[in-house]
Amino acid sequence: MIHVVAVIQAKPGKRDAVLLAAEDNLKAVREEDGCIEYVLVVDAKFGSFQSELGLDTFLVIEKWRDAAALQAHAVAPHMASYSKKIKHWIESRVIHVLEPVT
Repeated sequence: MIHVVAVIQAKPGKRDAVLLAAEDNLKAVREEDGCIEYVLVVDAKFGSFQSELGLDTFLVIEKWRDAAALQAHAVAPHMASYSKKIKHWIESRVIHVLEPVT
């Protein structure tokens, strides 16, 4: 299994627009072969020990069956369309691709 944590920082005031575009893309992503989990997450109000992402940042938490499924996702037409739509609203994007230790 492959895990992905994508850290998306929108330009100031654009997080809601990026999240809306991402939400519109969820159904297509979740229907991809090999997608186990794909969720958008924002800061929860939890307590003083929490390190917040901030108002302009959200994460995409993903689980894929294998590397081939993730590679297919990266070049899927709906992902190209989504990337084109949001490219001017994004300040930064960091993608962490991870695998279980055991």
